[in-house]
Amino acid sequence: MDSEKSNIKDFYSLMRSTNLPKMALTFGLIGSVLTTLVGLSIPILTRELVDGFSLASLSWFLVGTIGVVFILQAVIDGVSTYLLAMVGQRIVASLRERMWRKLIRMPVSYFDKTKSGETVSRVVNDTGIVKELISTHFPQFITGIISIIGAVIILLIMDWKMTLIMLISVPVTIGIMIPLGRKMAKISRALQDETATFTGDIQQTLSEVRLMKSSTAEGFEEKKGYAGISKLFAFGLKESKIFALIGPLMYLIIMVVVVVIIGYGGIRVADGTMSTGSLVAFLLYLFQIVMPITSFAMFFTQLQKAKGATERIQHILELSEEKGQEGEQTQVANQPLSVENVSFAYNDEEPVLESISFIAQPGEMIAFAGPSGGGKTTLFGLLERFYEPSEGEIKIGETPIQHLSLHTWRSQIGYVSQESAMMAGTIRENLTYGLENPQGVPDDKLWEVAKMSYADQFIKGFSEGLDTKVGERGIKLSGGQKQRINIARAFLRDPKILMMDEATASLDSQSESIVQQALSRLMEGRTTFVIAHRLSTIVDADKIIFIEDGTMTGSGTHQELISTHKLYREFAEQQLS
Repeated sequence: MDSEKSNIKDFYSLMRSTNLPKMALTFGLIGSVLTTLVGLSIPILTRELVDGFSLASLSWFLVGTIGVVFILQAVIDGVSTYLLAMVGQRIVASLRERMWRKLIRMPVSYFDKTKSGETVSRVVNDTGIVKELISTHFPQFITGIISIIGAVIILLIMDWKMTLIMLISVPVTIGIMIPLGRKMAKISRALQDETATFTGDIQQTLSEVRLMKSSTAEGFEEKKGYAGISKLFAFGLKESKIFALIGPLMYLIIMVVVVVIIGYGGIRVADGTMSTGSLVAFLLYLFQIVMPITSFAMFFTQLQKAKGATERIQHILELSEEKGQEGEQTQVANQPLSVENVSFAYNDEEPVLESISFIAQPGEMIAFAGPSGGGKTTLFGLLERFYEPSEGEIKIGETPIQHLSLHTWRSQIGYVSQESAMMAGTIRENLTYGLENPQGVPDDKLWEVAKMSYADQFIKGFSEGLDTKVGERGIKLSGGQKQRINIARAFLRDPKILMMDEATASLDSQSESIVQQALSRLMEGRTTFVIAHRLSTIVDADKIIFIEDGTMTGSGTHQELISTHKLYREFAEQQLS
């Protein structure tokens, strides 16, 4: 019970935090109530029409009144439906904005542990469930209660004996709906979780479709997809079984009550103790009582789903953002960068890096070499502040970098990796990605950086030039072309610190030569950190740091390490001889 109250409280708190359009919600609910109240007058008017019905004595005033009531009900219902739909859309938009703002400020470690598809499901599906409850099911629940109370009061005034007979169906209906509604809620919440998992699996597979095809893993993914679909199908069948019970049971209850009312009412009409119009009114009110009760099951099901969705939405909104959203606005140019006894481990596991220390003077090229899996890329993650060191600290000048705002720090770093990351869109949009005023960058400047990165010739070869669409993740460009676009982007940002993670590792020899020339031009006058398996690209580095199993085992120039470091010498003999 405490858990139920807590869930309701969380849901209410979440709704209040969305800055509900209170005016629209109030008028929408008032409109729904008025629609219901107007609807309650229809059986009474119908009774008067039926009791006085004949061609000779037909009351055109009464007919006109009924027509006006119908029109009024339709207009009010339309307005209230729109207002409540607007409230629902405003709520879902507000929740999605807050979740999106939160997600793009989450630390990288969150995405290391969470499937992106599951997160997408939370932003899209869970917020949609909340919207449906607010804009549709909640108003129906309120108007249903009003309809039931109003109809019962009127019927008790009209004929309390027949009303009591009719009301026997209410506890029977509730007794059926409550357990079925609880069962439906349990199934629906499980279905939400399974849908999120399935969405995550689909997104992961489609995002790596080339890996799947090159690995001939279609069969494996087909079975995996079928397994997820089978689970969704099973939950769908369970839902269908509940609906299959609700429909016939409600039909049976309604028909039994209708038959009883018609039978008993017919006897009363024959005895002259009830008019035909009153019997018709009773039947109309019967439907105004029974139909809302049938919708209550769906309301409580949706309420349970919304409470589950609220838990997941709140979980995301309450997560901690990356540290450093606020901080100093220090410029890093002409300042040394020092790494002092830095250690790091993922999730309190075995250390990935242990006691790493070095200093990079302004304008120096610092290279990292060593066996794969030694921790070089992790060190880059620490320099970019994707992660925080477990021990030690990194400084720019005398200032620990965690004292700087993330925006200030990262805006002064250029990062070029072997993945050649690109966003779907045009070449222009990728070049200006992340700039504060991308539309304000003139074409001359874009062509200048394209030329500096040796990308201008192939861009001119496209009929759309800078407005050429590159496809999802730049699929329409070759690896060398994507890499040169990334280098051009770095030129445009004019970073003070440059980080290159095996930037030419995946390129053919011709593309590597062109990209290497562009990188050399980009490195001029900048403090540069380089990870490279090909020692030929780092032999001229001011300092080479050799990392094995997370430990720094050597540091010096190429010639110094040849003389003092056995494993580095073996690497050099294999690659440079």
